[in-house]
Amino acid sequence: MTTPVLPDNRILRCAVVDDEPLALSLMVSYVEKTPFLSLSGAYSSAVEALGALAAMQVDLVFLDIQMPELDGLDFSRMIDKSVKIVFTTAFDRYAIDGYKVNAVDYLLKPISYKDFLEAAGRVLERFPSPSAPVRSSFFVKSEYRYIQIYFDEILYIEGMKDYVKIYLSGSREPVLSLMGMKTVESRLPSGDFIRIHRSFIVRKDKIRAIERGGVIVRGATSSAEGRRIPVGESYRELLQSLL
Repeated sequence: MTTPVLPDNRILRCAVVDDEPLALSLMVSYVEKTPFLSLSGAYSSAVEALGALAAMQVDLVFLDIQMPELDGLDFSRMIDKSVKIVFTTAFDRYAIDGYKVNAVDYLLKPISYKDFLEAAGRVLERFPSPSAPVRSSFFVKSEYRYIQIYFDEILYIEGMKDYVKIYLSGSREPVLSLMGMKTVESRLPSGDFIRIHRSFIVRKDKIRAIERGGVIVRGATSSAEGRRIPVGESYRELLQSLL
C-alpha cells in the first residue's frame, strides 16, 4: 500500500458523519493519520452536521447512510454539490443509490485503513494541481462496477449490438459496457471524436493515417502501424472534412 503523492502540498478538508460512536472514532483516527486530510469536524448525526457544515467549507465528507432523523442519502442531496462524498455503511444494497447521488466511493463496514486510503486517494484525484490540466471524463458501467474513462485515453469505440467496447491507450483489453452507440456518442465531446462507421467512433488526434476505405488508429495494437478501422460509405464525406 502506498500513500498518494501530494502535488503542491494539497490538503483536503473533511468531515465525518456517523451515528455509531465506534465507527465515528475509527474514521476520525483514519483521517488524522492520513497526511493529505485535515479534519474539520466529526458529527454523530446528519442533522448536527448539516448545521455545522453550513458555516464552514469542506472538500470531502465520509458519510454513513443509515442514520435516524435524516439519512446519509438525503443529507448528500442537501449540501453543496462541490463537496465530494464517500459513503460508509454496513449494507451493500445501497451501492447503486450511492452512485445516483454521484458519490466518489462507497466503503463497506468494517472498513480497513487500506480501503479508506484508496477511497481518499480517488477523491484527491478530483482536485487537480493548479498547474495541471483538468482531464475530462465520464463513468460507464462495466459488469458490476462503474469505471471512470478519461476522454484523452480513448483510442476508438466499437459497437457490438447492445454493447460497446472502449479501447484505451495503455490497456490490453477494452472496457465492455452495456450501452448503444448513440448513447455513448452523445456523451463524448464532439470536437474530439468522429463517427466513421455505424460500428466505430475514433478519437481524431489518434488517427495516424487516412486511406481508401479506412483509417489507421495509432497505439491501437502492439504493431507500429496501429489498427485499420473501416470507414462506412455514408461517413466518408464527414471524414474528408478532417483533411
